[in-house]
Amino acid sequence: MADAATSGRRPARGRRPTRERRPAREARQSVGRAGVGRPGVVWALPGALFFVFFAVAPMVLVGALAFTDWDGIGTPSWTGMSNWSRLWDDPETHQAIWLSLILTVLTWVFQTPLALLLGVWAAGRQRNRAVLSAIFFLPLLGSSVALALVWKSLLDPNFGLIADIGPALGFADGDLLGSSKGAFGAILFVTAWQFIPLHTLIYQGGARAIPRSLYDAAAIDGAGTVRQFFSITLPQLRNTIVTSSVIMVVGALTFFDTVLILTKGGPGTDTTIVPYLMYKNGFQAFDLGYASAVATILVVVATTVSLLLVRLTGFAAMRSTREGM
Repeated sequence: MADAATSGRRPARGRRPTRERRPAREARQSVGRAGVGRPGVVWALPGALFFVFFAVAPMVLVGALAFTDWDGIGTPSWTGMSNWSRLWDDPETHQAIWLSLILTVLTWVFQTPLALLLGVWAAGRQRNRAVLSAIFFLPLLGSSVALALVWKSLLDPNFGLIADIGPALGFADGDLLGSSKGAFGAILFVTAWQFIPLHTLIYQGGARAIPRSLYDAAAIDGAGTVRQFFSITLPQLRNTIVTSSVIMVVGALTFFDTVLILTKGGPGTDTTIVPYLMYKNGFQAFDLGYASAVATILVVVATTVSLLLVRLTGFAAMRSTREGM
């Protein structure tokens, strides 16, 4: 009887038998050693293989072709540094690099303020905001080639819209694409019209992540809309500005299809930027060795500019999960 009573006795309150605590403790220790919620390396293998085969391998191949002479049909022949010497002395390449840098700078100066203001506005609760935003984002749904063909028709001096409004813009004959400044301005405008909605969407997401309490506190202190924008919105969008700028700069440096459709690098070589120069040498002149050298320079410049933007803006040091904080 005593043994039966003893065996049926419950353990003290607040304590569990050692046999029950041990599995839970071992499970917690094993989870702590493996990392909480951290997937294994094997989960990154598909993405890593995709990146190696479709990004790293082509870049290595292009870098190797830059030291050869190849027309795309026969066997590449090793030429050493001849393509690089030609690249260094070619005035058309120098002009293409200069035009690409100008296009990149003007793209950032023109698109960033508009996209920032539109993104902050789209993040608000204005009347008909959703409808207007949906209409404004329509250029994102079309391909660059299709949109460039539409603008090519609109800018045609014979039957396009530019034939009517050209004189008001200073082009009496309506031949906007026939002048150096007009063609370059057309490329700048069309790219802005197409890609500002993308960056607006980025800024809209960043603006919606800003805590509303910051604006409420600023309003209590008497800060108006303009003061709130410069004191709260801009600092809070620091990471978003850097992200948008990197995408914008790399996109401007590698821009190609609109130039091909609108101007074909003309008039003359006045809109021949580096990507189009690479296309012209590789697929029109069938000089793929020299085109590979141009492509290598383009990759190096775009990567360097992106790293400098991240480094100089302090983006890499920003570890907060909340913008600007």
